[in-house]
Amino acid sequence: MKQYEFPSLEQLEEILQRPILAQENLDKLLLEIFLEVKNRGDEALKEYAFRYDKVKLSEIKVSEQEIKKAIDSVDQNLKDAITQAYNNIFTFHESQVEKSVKIETMPGVFCWRKSVGIDKVGLYIPGGSAPLFSTILMLAIPAKIANCKEIILCTPSDSSGKIHPAILFTANLCGITKIYKLGGIQAIAAMSLGTESVPAVYKLFGPGNQFVTAAKIFAQKYKMSIDMPAGPSEVMVVCDEFANASYVASDLLAQAEHGADSQVVLLSTSKKKIQEVLAEISIQSEQLPRKNQVLEALQHSFSILCLKENICSLINKYAPEHLILNTRFNSELIENVTNAGSIFIGEFTPESAGDYASGTNHTLPTNGYARQYSGVSVDSFVKKITYQEITAEGIKNIGKTVEIMAEAEGLLAHKNAVSIRLKQVQ
Repeated sequence: MKQYEFPSLEQLEEILQRPILAQENLDKLLLEIFLEVKNRGDEALKEYAFRYDKVKLSEIKVSEQEIKKAIDSVDQNLKDAITQAYNNIFTFHESQVEKSVKIETMPGVFCWRKSVGIDKVGLYIPGGSAPLFSTILMLAIPAKIANCKEIILCTPSDSSGKIHPAILFTANLCGITKIYKLGGIQAIAAMSLGTESVPAVYKLFGPGNQFVTAAKIFAQKYKMSIDMPAGPSEVMVVCDEFANASYVASDLLAQAEHGADSQVVLLSTSKKKIQEVLAEISIQSEQLPRKNQVLEALQHSFSILCLKENICSLINKYAPEHLILNTRFNSELIENVTNAGSIFIGEFTPESAGDYASGTNHTLPTNGYARQYSGVSVDSFVKKITYQEITAEGIKNIGKTVEIMAEAEGLLAHKNAVSIRLKQVQ
């Protein structure tokens, strides 16, 4: 990790930049795949599955038999852990349901708002070396609570056409039966456009690599809505001289192992503590099976030695996806942090708990988008429809106001829509 001590404002502008990955222009590839899927449907999906995932698919949809076989093969301890996580996540998200309240803004004029689940949603779940079955919980549970009528799930299979059993167990636990063996750009195209096998949806959710992220953004050209702009995963840890260095190091490494493009940041008021944490990182990283990814991530990660009074401004400027506060002055920071995806407070609150089982959602804004986006919640899966009802008394009370305003804007038909009613109720 790079180390900085009391950097100036000018230096911070450069220090706090996210890593920029070299990638080819994807526009041509995105357009090609979307058009192929639109024109050739399942046939194109199978060809892309063979080209990119090295699998020959006879059927794109996962069968009931495959789901049952996968459920039977999952270790009972893992089933119990996933079920416990399900319960915690459901409990927290159920509390987010907004109750509809009818307001009488003036006598006879009633207004209210109601949350309505998005009819069709698509969930993308990465597979490969880290099959993210936990992300199914984070997306399917709020979708179910929001009463989305149709939930479909796409996730890549292995080269033999099989999906990780834990993914199928978790999907089944969440009541998802429409599961498709699709990954990458082609999966996003299928959910956006629809094919013979895959239903088109109205909104897309879920993380993915740079190709999936680019495809979700591209899909918006087809009137598709997405959960949020995404980027590489990241964490910022704030510690003081009293923090346990091994805890801090473990939190930084937990995020670094997501991939080579992840970024971890350490802010501290203690130079000695930074050195202790860096020493712990060296020790702990040696034991990790994903050591190579961790070391690559650490190359564009950094620590900053700073004054206590500057910490909040640094946090808000960086706007981390995950923020861990491990200091004796956490309460002061909590009151002043405005830009963060999710905050983890105290030495016994690792980010891993939020990733899996505490109850909060782990689908969060990255790359500085925490300045203007929230993480996924029940709200992400609903639309808010407003309603109003005006009685005869109400139109008499509000009518003159509307007439005057409409006439002032030169919209006489608007005025007449009120005037014609006023004559009736006088």
